[in-house]
Amino acid sequence: MSREAIIKLLGNHWDGFERLVRESLRSDIALLNVVNESIMSNAGKQLRPMLLLLVAGSLGVINDDSLHFAAAVELLHNATLLHDDVADRSSTRRGQPTLSALIGPSSAVLVGDFWLTKAVDMVLDAKRKDKAVPLFSRTLSDLAEGEMLQLEKANEADTTEEDYLRIIYCKTASLFRTACMSAALSVDAGPEQCEAAARYGNAMGLAFQIRDDIFDYTDGNGLGKPVGLDLMEKKITLPLIGALRNSDRAGELRDMVRGIDEHPEYCGQLRGFVLENGGLEYAAARLDDYIKDATAALDVFPESPGKECLASLAGYNAIRNT
Repeated sequence: MSREAIIKLLGNHWDGFERLVRESLRSDIALLNVVNESIMSNAGKQLRPMLLLLVAGSLGVINDDSLHFAAAVELLHNATLLHDDVADRSSTRRGQPTLSALIGPSSAVLVGDFWLTKAVDMVLDAKRKDKAVPLFSRTLSDLAEGEMLQLEKANEADTTEEDYLRIIYCKTASLFRTACMSAALSVDAGPEQCEAAARYGNAMGLAFQIRDDIFDYTDGNGLGKPVGLDLMEKKITLPLIGALRNSDRAGELRDMVRGIDEHPEYCGQLRGFVLENGGLEYAAARLDDYIKDATAALDVFPESPGKECLASLAGYNAIRNT
């Protein structure tokens, strides 16, 4: 199902979510308003709030708390992107210049802090805030820990599959999980359904990031970033980990990752190794495992158009190119 069809299904609830986000970002500082509007106009797929509202609508009736949690998830996600672009010194995102490149890293961090504060306010304004605050707090901690672990492993180039899964859980899946879990809480779903929502969000987040990491080794992706960027940043992701599993050159290849700053030509050699040694196939198989896990989690959801959308979005991870 297309994004447009899902937004049409969500109808006024999607409009309410967007209105909450825009209202929360209003400021009497003209420059901040201009910057915020620019970010909103390049908001991407907005998958996390979309999943949240679909889960809420599948397990109950979407309400003000559902909308507040959806807005909080979107604000938090964008805040982390602004901070990540500064930490990674990224000049482009989604094919456009990053805010850090346009107004400088210090100003971009301040804007990210503003969005983060508004996300916190949005959670605290919800009636069910006592249940949601621990979820969002844990995700904030996960995001910071994931970024630090990734930096540590990039310096050592010793990332294992266990390390990789922890990093992508913290940096990506944690917020997906919180989105889906807070959705269930917003409609007072039972324990079994709350756990299923959390499982779905976790699996979706892991699948989403694995798919993005496969893109780093494939031409023609629509992410707006060049092939091999993760390697140039010394990030060892699942395709390379999969290719290294049965190789007697693992030590040599990890040394190449460590030396990629001085030898950028190593990027092409490492990519060739992954393509020739089953790295993409290994990552695709793990991706399929998480898609199946996400789909299975929906078994306890009642039948509804929302549930059908959630299953469709899980399967879409296998074929998307953006």
